[in-house]
Amino acid sequence: METMKPIHRILVIDDEGDVGDFVCAAAQGMGFDCTVTADAATFLAALTPDTTFILLDLIMPGLDGIELLRLLGQQKCAAGIILMSGVGKRVLETASQLAQVLGLSIVGHLQKPFRLFELEALLAKVAEPAVLPVVQASAQPTTPNKELRHAIDRNEFVLHYQPQIDIETGRMVGVEALARWQHPDRGLVLPLNFIGRAEELGLIDELGWLVMERGMSEVGQFTNGDGKCLMLSLNASVHSLHDLKFPDILLSIAERHCVPPGNITIEITESGLIKELSRTLDILTRLRMKQVKLSIDDFGTGYAMMQQLQNIPATELKIDRSLVQDLQGNGRDRIMVQKTIEMGHELGMRVIAEGVETEEQLDILRSKGCDCAQGYFFTPPLPPVQFLSWLHSYRAQLVH
Repeated sequence: METMKPIHRILVIDDEGDVGDFVCAAAQGMGFDCTVTADAATFLAALTPDTTFILLDLIMPGLDGIELLRLLGQQKCAAGIILMSGVGKRVLETASQLAQVLGLSIVGHLQKPFRLFELEALLAKVAEPAVLPVVQASAQPTTPNKELRHAIDRNEFVLHYQPQIDIETGRMVGVEALARWQHPDRGLVLPLNFIGRAEELGLIDELGWLVMERGMSEVGQFTNGDGKCLMLSLNASVHSLHDLKFPDILLSIAERHCVPPGNITIEITESGLIKELSRTLDILTRLRMKQVKLSIDDFGTGYAMMQQLQNIPATELKIDRSLVQDLQGNGRDRIMVQKTIEMGHELGMRVIAEGVETEEQLDILRSKGCDCAQGYFFTPPLPPVQFLSWLHSYRAQLVH
């Protein structure tokens, strides 16, 4: 069942009355329900669960914007936040980073003084996604231990595939396989609702082998029409990278399904590589010796980037979607993306950008020399039959 998420409720806090009135007039002219205040207590009292967006000035007497962000984080505020300030751009970007650490959603910045068209353009941009249907099933109940055990025994897990596109040529060079639980009662359950649980219960190895078995059995049907085998990217839990038998089991599955080891990429999240380093290095080095490729996933979100690059024989870096999301508007993210691409290439690695959603993001990545991209700009992850249909359509577009 799907419902429409209510939109058009804005709450503004700014100690400059003329700025607040200016924002309110523009918002109301676009059909928003807008409330303006200069007082922190009034602001907090007016904040309700159906508040869609907050426009928050950083520099205020009494409680400043950073203190308000801290309070909003404590309240687990779900509204999209637009920061306004006359302070430097770097301060705005650092405040945004703090907000993300606090679990808040920063959807834009307005550098004072701003003009009407800048405000209207930002409001139009951030309001557009809010009208999309919200699938209520996203809030899944906690999975009982026995239920997950039975799901693995009955192999209720399926894969959805997302293409990896060569930015220069537009051709698909690989697919990432993403696990989904086809629950008999709740429908399709996303990984967020079962991967962590499987790790806690010690079931992640069994689940991982089911996913790899299915991925290698299905990838052969996806081709570019040029006779070349596609790369298959599979996610591996760091918990599984402590089992010294991992390389041998992986290669036996690949051999059974006639998948060349050189066409397999194992993706490991950057922040999870430092536990039991000797075992992890043993496994990853053996995988590389057997021609399996290694990708450091979510690069740019962890705290040991340089150490990981020194330790891990990775062949690929995947730039995290959080750096790509605001690529066109955030100078700091653009610099980090550029330096990551340069560093990856200097170390002989392929660089993939995740979460690409717009042509502008793709153009920037192309200008920076990024090798590949994946994201909703091309397609969301799809089950095999739908993915095949998308692939045929996409190939036809390239031909023309």
